[in-house]
Amino acid sequence: MLEMKHIEKVYTMGEEQLKVLNDVELTVNQGEFLSVVGPSGSGKSTLMNIIGCLDTPTKGEYILAGQEVAGLDEVELARIRNKEIGFIFQQFQLLPRLSALDNVMLPLVYAGTSEKIRKDKAKEMLIRVGLEDKMRNRPNQLSGGQQQRVAIARALVTEPTILLADEPTGALDQKTGHQITNLFKELHEEGKNIIMITHDIDVAKNASRIVHILDGCLGEGEDYV
Repeated sequence: MLEMKHIEKVYTMGEEQLKVLNDVELTVNQGEFLSVVGPSGSGKSTLMNIIGCLDTPTKGEYILAGQEVAGLDEVELARIRNKEIGFIFQQFQLLPRLSALDNVMLPLVYAGTSEKIRKDKAKEMLIRVGLEDKMRNRPNQLSGGQQQRVAIARALVTEPTILLADEPTGALDQKTGHQITNLFKELHEEGKNIIMITHDIDVAKNASRIVHILDGCLGEGEDYV
């Protein structure tokens, strides 16, 4: 489903070059729930941006859903991103003036889906995440956990290849965060592919596999804990 080979990312800062990712190798198979865990400054945000086709590597090969994406231009990256990736962010990224239903419909609006189909699919996803009674509520009328459920429904509505979650429990209290990680586990059991980026090893342990990133290097095993 996803394969990275010898990925490097180098940023040029004046006359200096900063290598943020160093020879990263990563394979994610169909149906996996993977956590990428690492401290601040470890390179995990850069890795997430490359996985999500928000950025491109300086070197290496990245194959997503059978397509090489490392060398694509911005238009092609946007097309792949909209088709293959469902994003879930720490701060929810909901539009405050729209209802939960309208927020979930947005990706389908951009995709040119008919109004009836997008409304039906958005309702289906909100029911799936347990918000059938909150469809008309705006974000400021929802708790943090409910807002994150709306964001998850929005990520699911386009039926992406991967759900890519960036610190999805970071803005939530412990109890609510636990509820959200349980929802991810349910979605994984239903066959969804999930990659979760986090600094919290306890949150990471909810995944079926953990990889650790430190100083731009990726690995598995006790040496990386």
